[in-house]
Amino acid sequence: IRIAGIRGIQGVVRKTVNDELQATIWEPQHMDKIVPSMLFNMKKSEDVSSRTCLASSLGGEKEEDPSVLAENCFRELLGRATYGNMNHAVRPVFAHLDQHRLWDPNEFAVSCFKIIMYSIQVQYSHHVIQEILGHLDARKRDFPRVRAGIIQALLQAVAVAAKGSIGPTVLEVFNTLLKHLRFSVDFELSDRRSSVNSISFSANAKDNDERIVQNAIIQTIGFFGSNLPDYQRSEIMMFIMGKVPVLGATLPTLETSQLSDLGTRRFQIMLLRSLLMVTSGYSARTISAALPAPFLDPLLSPSLMDDCELRQLVLEVLHNIIDRHDNRAKLRGIRIIPDVSDLKIKRDKISKQDGSFMKKCGQQLYRHVYLGCKEEDNVQKNFELLYTTLALITIELASEEVVIDLIRVAIALQDVAILNEDNLPMFHRCSVMAVVAAYLNFLSQMIAVPAFCQHISKVIETRTLEAPYFLPETIFREKCSLPKSLEKEETNLFFLTNQMAESLGGSGYCVERLLVPYVPLVTALFRSGKKPHKRRRKSKDEDRLSRRRSLVDTLSIQVDLVPGCNLQEKVSSTEEITFETLKKAIDSNGLEEQEKEKRRLVIEKFQKAPFEEIAAQCETKANLLHERLTQILERTVRPPPSPSGTAAITAGHVHYRSIPVYEMKFPDLCVY
Repeated sequence: IRIAGIRGIQGVVRKTVNDELQATIWEPQHMDKIVPSMLFNMKKSEDVSSRTCLASSLGGEKEEDPSVLAENCFRELLGRATYGNMNHAVRPVFAHLDQHRLWDPNEFAVSCFKIIMYSIQVQYSHHVIQEILGHLDARKRDFPRVRAGIIQALLQAVAVAAKGSIGPTVLEVFNTLLKHLRFSVDFELSDRRSSVNSISFSANAKDNDERIVQNAIIQTIGFFGSNLPDYQRSEIMMFIMGKVPVLGATLPTLETSQLSDLGTRRFQIMLLRSLLMVTSGYSARTISAALPAPFLDPLLSPSLMDDCELRQLVLEVLHNIIDRHDNRAKLRGIRIIPDVSDLKIKRDKISKQDGSFMKKCGQQLYRHVYLGCKEEDNVQKNFELLYTTLALITIELASEEVVIDLIRVAIALQDVAILNEDNLPMFHRCSVMAVVAAYLNFLSQMIAVPAFCQHISKVIETRTLEAPYFLPETIFREKCSLPKSLEKEETNLFFLTNQMAESLGGSGYCVERLLVPYVPLVTALFRSGKKPHKRRRKSKDEDRLSRRRSLVDTLSIQVDLVPGCNLQEKVSSTEEITFETLKKAIDSNGLEEQEKEKRRLVIEKFQKAPFEEIAAQCETKANLLHERLTQILERTVRPPPSPSGTAAITAGHVHYRSIPVYEMKFPDLCVY
């Protein structure tokens, strides 16, 4: 009887093509009867499929399957739907699934939407997606498993629609999914708070259900994003990154202002996981196109927060974008690689665009790697990801200048572990030393400078015999004996800057910058006055950086920064400051042209030279000036009075009385 009824409906559908009934068959009162009858037969036959299989296996005659006939009729009906009546054919599906509670479990609902998406015309795919999104909004306060079933049905619809054009619904899909992700996080936390007050035994089960919803949303976002073309995917990456909340800031579009700190952290993790899914398999021609400043700055901001999981997700997203030759799997697991050539690393010549990107944003990447190694809550995975970050930068972006900068960062990390100004635990200090050893071993084989490789190999061999806890194979084992202290005098266990500079200088590298200690820059987040996430230990780093900046601001612009000579030559060539030199400087009639040229060179140097180099040279100049003044004070030099004022320098202090000429010509002297 059911087969006869299905054939009758199929005849009606076929007759609508060239009949006057075509205008009335698509009205809601007719579709509300036709569509549920098809779905009922499709589901009814699924329930008795096991009995049918048993009968056929026993040799009985095979009857015509009502589900197959109903499915064919349903496909034919959807295939004849047009732009104006598409919604009338789809909405009864939601009503049937809701009435019969078929969203949990949702196997039948998912199969229905697969049939719908493959049966309708391609240009109408976005109508179905909009209907699913609208139904998800209508059921946003329903049980978590019901919402998860709707989202999984959306995933199947998106899987089909992403292969073609889905019209204007790209941002709408992501915006709706992110909104429901925020709802799910909010529901999870509110249920957890209520369960604490009421001692509910079903709290853990409901939390797990919300996690199912969140994982379904993340999976849908990732699958949809990974099937978009690159130009659209970059826009979606920017869109998701713009939704990541920051403590102290509000995002009214997602109403995150009502979330607590725990909710904000949870939502941050969910968004970064979604971004990780979207960036999977993303390959841009240039890094500057994949990491523009509006995307890079907010992406790196969570990497300085006191949450190891957030920092891990940021580094993994960064790896997806930087790794354009799929080398990350070959670098998995931090270790001392005996022969890097066995890994068969794929790389191309560094392009001009990538070189300019590193000149512009390289210091920002170095800073976050440097500060990321100093976090107290780091675990083994954090150190492995930091090592992989350095290795991928070496493979994809390392010119000769970048190689020097990376070595400077590695030496600065070694100094962090040795000096321990941040009071890190011994495990973290040894882990940082292991990261430096593994990376310098990798770098030495990549640049293939024999003398440099020899020095790195010698230190690693010495550590293997005398201090194995400085190597990743030992420190990251479950049981590893740690030293009680690190002796600074054991130089044979450390990578020495002088020897590395000497070995690289013989191969044509410009090693002048290698002799300048690495100092992390203050990023635009702090310069712009925005309040970052409150961090207990970062205040010390920012204070140290601010002191360096104040030193540069205080010291005179008269510092000798003529390009072409190294730091030692500048220190040795500085003239002694005596009263005679001061007296000559007062009479500036013959020196005006020279001073103008000197000022021009200084300004040009300050505009083009790296910040660390300027800061180090200014500090060296200041120390030298302090020594010279100390010598003057010890010799008790007393200059004669002058018409414009008098100055008395006694053996213990310097006292000025109205000497505007000195203050104008020698602000350094006035400071000291």
